[in-house]
Amino acid sequence: MSAKSAINKEVFIPHDEKMLAAVQVKRRTKKKIPFLATGGQGDYMTFICVSVTNKKPSHVSITKVKQFQGSSAFMKRSQWTLDQLRQVNGIDLNKDCPEFDLMFENAFDQWVASSAGEKCTFIQILHHTCQRYSSARKPDFVNCQSKLLGGNSILHSAADSVTSAVQKASQALNERGERLGRAEERTADMMNSAEQFSVTAQKVRQYLSKIHYNA
Repeated sequence: MSAKSAINKEVFIPHDEKMLAAVQVKRRTKKKIPFLATGGQGDYMTFICVSVTNKKPSHVSITKVKQFQGSSAFMKRSQWTLDQLRQVNGIDLNKDCPEFDLMFENAFDQWVASSAGEKCTFIQILHHTCQRYSSARKPDFVNCQSKLLGGNSILHSAADSVTSAVQKASQALNERGERLGRAEERTADMMNSAEQFSVTAQKVRQYLSKIHYNA
């Protein structure tokens, strides 16, 4: 099971939530914390997650989840509502990069994602989620490439792929239906021909019998 699947299963599903996106991150400027909350030194992995409640009305949260070295468990560390998000900074308008910033009402974090691709996917889904679920003022997305905020985004590409797959499947079924229709027509023609042959053969037998009787 992947880390993201495990986070969804351990952190969100028990609270009747569904994880929409997650990105593994590290701080661009490390905080100097000599000892972890567990009482010992060590490394940890950090994930920023976006989740939504299954019950209506839907509530979206942005959660910081950590997994400490030597532990298989994922722990929820901080959480904000979507309405507390003020700004998403993509850092570079001109190229893909792994850096991004999140500004909330009471917090500001500078992150580096595990890859530029993961960061791009996360921001695309976060932007889509804000457009759909934000009840108050929507957060500002600054220094983000246009592809992250619409147009040829992964979300649109995925939708196009699904639509294309459905169209291809429909076309295949139609073609199969046409082939079956032609086969049924040929079968009907063969049955008609066989029936006509049977009638003709019967008439020939009657005619031959009549000739034989007269002879």
